[in-house]
Amino acid sequence: MIVYLHGFRSSPLSFKARLLQQRMDALGLSGQYRCPQLPASPKAAVALVQGLIAGVPAKELFLIGSSLGGYYATWLAEQTGCSAVMLNPAVAAARDLAQHVGLMPAWHSNEAFEFRPEYLDELKALAIPAISRPERYFLIAASGDEVLDWREMTAYFALARQRVIAGSDHGLSDFPDYLDDVLSFCHVDINP
Repeated sequence: MIVYLHGFRSSPLSFKARLLQQRMDALGLSGQYRCPQLPASPKAAVALVQGLIAGVPAKELFLIGSSLGGYYATWLAEQTGCSAVMLNPAVAAARDLAQHVGLMPAWHSNEAFEFRPEYLDELKALAIPAISRPERYFLIAASGDEVLDWREMTAYFALARQRVIAGSDHGLSDFPDYLDDVLSFCHVDINP
């Protein structure tokens, strides 16, 4: 099973989530892909994913986390022992999101959501000081990320498999170029 965890203010309608869904559909593997809408509360978000993946053996579970979803994926991978792909992941989410407390619009709808001050404490509770088994992680970081510092990502995932993209952006607008690498890491046969 592959579970994609979208970023802050994002949704299953994001470019990367839709691209993954389309590719899994084309490979006849749509039943093995999930992308839940994550609630604003970090505690509720990880609880939702934990419920979704309950009973799935770690060796059959792969998380793909983008931005804040990467922060959640790190915590979940450390709890479950599964592998994870990180796409421009947040590594200091409480610090990075402190300036975003309040009411704001979601990216893919007209819905507003509230990011509450207590969510910063929930993020702190999910902090992983250091990953335990770097071989279970694959980092894709863009040097042109305008939101998060790619150098923090590469330092945090220092011993993991890494692909640093020269340029690009936070949303990885060139994600199609890396999709096969991501799926291969998730043990998907991309040439059935």
